[in-house]
Amino acid sequence: MNHAWIHPQWPAPTHVRGLSTTRQHGFSEPPYQWLNLGSRTGDDPEAVRLNRSYLQEHAGLPGDVFWLRQVHGTVVVPAHAGGDEPEADAVWTDRPGLPCGVLTADCLPVLLCDRRGTCVAAAHAGWRGLAAGVLEATVSALPAQPSELIAWLGPAIGPGRFEVGDDVREAFLQADPAAADAFTAGRRGHWYADLYRLASARLRALGVQSVHGGGFCTHTDRDRFFSYRRDGETGRMGTVIWLAR
Repeated sequence: MNHAWIHPQWPAPTHVRGLSTTRQHGFSEPPYQWLNLGSRTGDDPEAVRLNRSYLQEHAGLPGDVFWLRQVHGTVVVPAHAGGDEPEADAVWTDRPGLPCGVLTADCLPVLLCDRRGTCVAAAHAGWRGLAAGVLEATVSALPAQPSELIAWLGPAIGPGRFEVGDDVREAFLQADPAAADAFTAGRRGHWYADLYRLASARLRALGVQSVHGGGFCTHTDRDRFFSYRRDGETGRMGTVIWLAR
């Protein structure tokens, strides 16, 4: 078993393949050690190229990952349309052999597929994207009914470490007052936000009832995960999904 990968525990069809990387293994030097997949972090481009090649070879990917230029927005693109890292925060495909990926270092990566395994998607959901509707846009883009979708929540900053201000809490409460359950009071004017609970509630409100994963904390688990909040200058993990041929 390669401990560089975390495999989703979810009831997806066997030909739906997915994983999240950790920082373990790889070629990057501090502060990006070791398996940094982010090309816009300040890391040596050759090290990032080697890391992406390592991922493809050792995780058994069928080809290059279709990565995005992520901007904390709600744009969803089809990987089968091609392009070189388009500006978007979610990607989907219904074509076998085309890995779709997002990069994170505290934000929440979300994988989606339908129960028949005809389409897959990966979404980058930090608090801005969640509040703006990136999961709603991703579910809408998929050629499957929400009730037929299965979701997996990958490694993100945990609820005990993600401190936000009143503005972030209000952004969620304006859309759904019940989102108050995902915030725990901290010091005055600050709250601890549970990205997993916020994302799960949004997905279930859309009709996606099969939601799995969660329980990670990129901030506290220094050995396995990069964390922007913890370290500032750091690498990025990848969360990838594809349909096997």
